[in-house]
Amino acid sequence: MKTTFRPSHPYLAGPGFHAFAHRGGALEFPENSRQAFRAVRDLGYRFIEIDVQATSDGQVVVFHDDTLERTTDGRGVVSAQRMSDLAGVRMEGGEPLLTLAEALEDYPDMRFNIDIKTDQALAPTLALLKAMSCLERVCVASFSDRRLAIAKAELGRELCVSSGPRSVAALRFGSWKMPVRTPDVACAQIPLTQYGVPLATRGFLRHCNARGIAVHVWTIDDEAEMRRLIRKGVNGLVTDRPALLKRVAQEEGVW
Repeated sequence: MKTTFRPSHPYLAGPGFHAFAHRGGALEFPENSRQAFRAVRDLGYRFIEIDVQATSDGQVVVFHDDTLERTTDGRGVVSAQRMSDLAGVRMEGGEPLLTLAEALEDYPDMRFNIDIKTDQALAPTLALLKAMSCLERVCVASFSDRRLAIAKAELGRELCVSSGPRSVAALRFGSWKMPVRTPDVACAQIPLTQYGVPLATRGFLRHCNARGIAVHVWTIDDEAEMRRLIRKGVNGLVTDRPALLKRVAQEEGVW
């Protein structure tokens, strides 16, 4: 499908298709780890999707779960611990936890899609992004419309903001020609369906792209589904299988 998409934020600037390594590529590498970030950078990725949690003393760590057990040798709730408590915790492969500041400093050529997982993580994440003057290469995402509204109010139009649930609903209704206001977001990051209703339709793509809003679909790990969505014209895919997506995107001529 031909589109007239012109990105509305520098985060999305540059040629071609947006390939996102979900948590750094969680089916191919330890998720949200230095090892994963190095690997996908070497594959040629520009975009990494990450999650952040905050410790009890306000440090922002790159971590998905509320608790440590699934992906580390530690125990307990991340937000209940100080950063010093986490110093000895090791991820698969023996690496320590990665902080958001370290990710931004150590991978200056990467663009990070940052999913703020909790209310507790919101203020310290926004303060860090402001202090590091890195808004051209980050996009803030959340399943909380409230968190996204606060982020937009705090950091202004320089911040790239993804769609929350209400924004996705507004874009869907708009694609059906209903009289709704276009949300102030740079990208619609969506699952294939919502409440059983297909989201990644040609009408949805046309509606969003005509308004400068990129459409990224998550989390796509099946090769046939990758090809179907690329041929449909989505602006990007989020995957746990970055090596596979690179191969498919190359074969489809969008890498």
